[in-house]
Amino acid sequence: MNLLGSETAAMAWRDWIRTVEIEPSLYAADFGHLAEQVEVLLRTGARIFHFDVGDGHFVEPITMGPIVLRSISGLVHSMGGALDCHLMVDNPTRHFPQIAAVGGDSVTFHFEAVDDVPGTISAAREHGLGVGLAFNPETKLESVVKVAAGVDLVLCMSIHPGYSGQEFMPDALPRIAKTRELLPSEIHLQVDGGITNENVRSVYDAGATLIVAGSAIFEREDLPRAYRRLVQALA
Repeated sequence: MNLLGSETAAMAWRDWIRTVEIEPSLYAADFGHLAEQVEVLLRTGARIFHFDVGDGHFVEPITMGPIVLRSISGLVHSMGGALDCHLMVDNPTRHFPQIAAVGGDSVTFHFEAVDDVPGTISAAREHGLGVGLAFNPETKLESVVKVAAGVDLVLCMSIHPGYSGQEFMPDALPRIAKTRELLPSEIHLQVDGGITNENVRSVYDAGATLIVAGSAIFEREDLPRAYRRLVQALA
């Protein structure tokens, strides 16, 4: 059962986000020890986990899906966490029922993947899901902002979506700051891609309150230390 109902989604996001949240990106996890790594990070203080779904069409790689989501959702929810699902897919609406059924709490779809953004937002709400709107680096952010009413978050990609481990794009910081400037204050700004201990503070200062980190956490031997270092870099 997911945590977010259509009437409480925005409130739940406000409750989850402290001043800022570092979201471990499970795409970069060791899938042989996925549940173990998730539990370790929950005990360390992580609250929201980023779950990337790639379909081999909108992005080249095929990543995780509902079966993997089901395998960890009970653990995440039992320890007070949430699963934030980033749908890098064509026709995201068709995935909403499955995501909701296996324990996803929020879905973020891509502006570039749909013709009807308001209708897609409504479809997510009908399944009791929180909802976000992502956009790629080449997309005109003003076009995204015009149709963002009704979402809980906007995801500004700081890499090209698809593959984990890419470097943070040099022009991402001014784009993040401009997105924050144009968005209503009640919509959270999320950033995904190339986050490191060296740039996480700059991303936060530019306006992001949800910061997705994959390699910076999961490519380190000591996961708690890696997560805490990102948090400490924000201090």
